[in-house]
Amino acid sequence: MDICTAPEPPHGYTADKDPLLARLKRIEGQIRGIARMVEEDVYCVDVLTQVAAADAALRGVSIKLLEQHMAHCVAHAEGRDLDEKVAEVTKIVSRLVR
Repeated sequence: MDICTAPEPPHGYTADKDPLLARLKRIEGQIRGIARMVEEDVYCVDVLTQVAAADAALRGVSIKLLEQHMAHCVAHAEGRDLDEKVAEVTKIVSRLVR
């Protein structure tokens, strides 16, 4: 097959897409639950506890996606493309730690 017509390789997370989507659906449920808590005037600390749990769950998804990106996209990059991928990951990590 001609390299110019070769299909793009799947993203790093493609192999784990189903578990990743399941985690995101659970997080979506958590967010809906938090909205219900606010609607029902639940005690602030209880709402904040659930917000912290949802935040931690999203960070877990972020870490998993970052790991897969580095293992798939960064690990296979070479030369100038590698430099661009490293800069890209640096920006992503700085956004995640804010």
